[in-house]
Amino acid sequence: MKILLAADGSAYTAGAINFLSSHFDWFHSPPELHVLHVHPAIPIGRARAFIGKEAAENYYREESEAVLQAARSLLDSKQIAHTSTYRVGEIAGEIDKYVKANGIDLIVMGSHGHGALLNLVLGSIATKILAATDVPVLIIR
Repeated sequence: MKILLAADGSAYTAGAINFLSSHFDWFHSPPELHVLHVHPAIPIGRARAFIGKEAAENYYREESEAVLQAARSLLDSKQIAHTSTYRVGEIAGEIDKYVKANGIDLIVMGSHGHGALLNLVLGSIATKILAATDVPVLIIR
């Protein structure tokens, strides 16, 4: 089984890692774990033109690597094999592309759990991922 852990650098990602690691016995054999961070793109236009392409790419890499390093450290401490990478763009769309390109069977993510009212007003990354993908999504709260 291939599992994608969506990492955002929050305590909720750590919670998802802790939950997943304590339930590896659910699987017949150890799953292949992919850790993905999607960094939202800087809006095209003056801001991106002002900072330049190279600076934007450095920013994405540095910010994403910081998020991924936190997840990698926790997974390494639990001796869980994994691969990790990042993408830049719209979060749900990039996760769906990754899922399709890598044959992912399950997405696991932590939820901030802001509630229905905030979700109605602002939208939710988890809700967008649920709508964008055809694979099961396990949301850990």
